Amino acid sequence: MTASRLPDLPIVQAPMAGGPSTPELAAAVSDAGGLGFLGAGYKTVDAMRADIDRTRALTSRPFGVNVFMPSHDDADPAAVAAYRDALAPEARRLGVAPGTPSARDDAYDAKIADLLADPPAVVSFTFGCPDAAAVRAFQERGTAVVVTVTTAEEARLASAADALCAQGTEAGGHRGSFTNTLDGALPLRDLLRDVLAVTDLPVIAAGGLGTPDDVAGVLALGAVAAQLGTVFLRCPESGASAVHKAALADPRFTSTAMTRAFSGRPARGLVNRFLTEHSADAPAAYPDVHYVTSPLRKAAAAQGDPDMVNLWAGTAFRAAAETPAADLVGHLASRL
Repeated sequence: MTASRLPDLPIVQAPMAGGPSTPELAAAVSDAGGLGFLGAGYKTVDAMRADIDRTRALTSRPFGVNVFMPSHDDADPAAVAAYRDALAPEARRLGVAPGTPSARDDAYDAKIADLLADPPAVVSFTFGCPDAAAVRAFQERGTAVVVTVTTAEEARLASAADALCAQGTEAGGHRGSFTNTLDGALPLRDLLRDVLAVTDLPVIAAGGLGTPDDVAGVLALGAVAAQLGTVFLRCPESGASAVHKAALADPRFTSTAMTRAFSGRPARGLVNRFLTEHSADAPAAYPDVHYVTSPLRKAAAAQGDPDMVNLWAGTAFRAAAETPAADLVGHLASRL
């Protein structure tokens, strides 16, 4: 991701899988001079392609698509089954049954094939690094490859990419580590220092950023851009649920924490009842736990129950406001 391929403004809208990253949000951010992103995680190949087509209809500006690497967790089926049984009372209260584990690759190969056939300007990867052949294939088609890293060692392993996204522990949603662990977890500014020390690639900074001063601060430390997700959740273009948007402004929710309770992978969200009561029991099994809790989360969102929903949020969640995405991009860049 050379300087000539960076957005006009060093603002990247984080790819937030599961609904928030709509074509409308990505297009609005890109039209405002930033880099909008679609999240392909959890989507079918056809749904991913429909999002790309819709975004292209809304903007002629570059945008990106984020892909989840396949899970290689050595999950214990007995532990997953025990967790599923433990959630049965919660499920009954919501009028559903816990889900059952399904495919673990998120249709990765099919998504890569589809993206290579008609690629966007940028493709980013989370939960690992694609093999060298896939990276080269995208680069040969003029697509920039970005890999999310959470340690200096991951940055070394992703040296074939065009750019890195250094994700600190303050970030909302899933930790994009190559393995299902919190080992080596660092706050963004420490991580940024360590990553910049081992790579000459452009580095995008992510994690707990919510204000113009935050953006200016990471750029001063050597990042080429700031990636923000949580602050975009309450924008009208965001596809976040009404429950999620309301919780970000609800004074009852005062803090965030890392948890495996919803998906089986460390992820940061607002501290609610489900997170508090089930984090200690959730196995390190992704996406198995995601499938188990999915019916509960969907039912809770439909019933307006914020205590049973994964309220993904970074530490700067109070900066999220009901602001059009384009205005937010301009605001975030106002100290540059």
